[in-house]
Amino acid sequence: MTNIPVRERKIEKQLLNIKEICLYLGIGQTKARELVRGNNGFGVQIGNRWYANKKELDRWLEKNTA
Repeated sequence: MTNIPVRERKIEKQLLNIKEICLYLGIGQTKARELVRGNNGFGVQIGNRWYANKKELDRWLEKNTA
């Protein structure tokens, strides 16, 4: 990276946790868990926690909200 101080670097998260999915989509935790555990192509399990791959989630949203 260039000479940008660490505290000023913008890092865009690639994985969203359940709470972040809720905020991003405006849905509840139960629905968010249901979506990431489904066969939608964006759910990622790491240990016993589930995350959504943001790029794949955005792609899924575009496909399903047309």
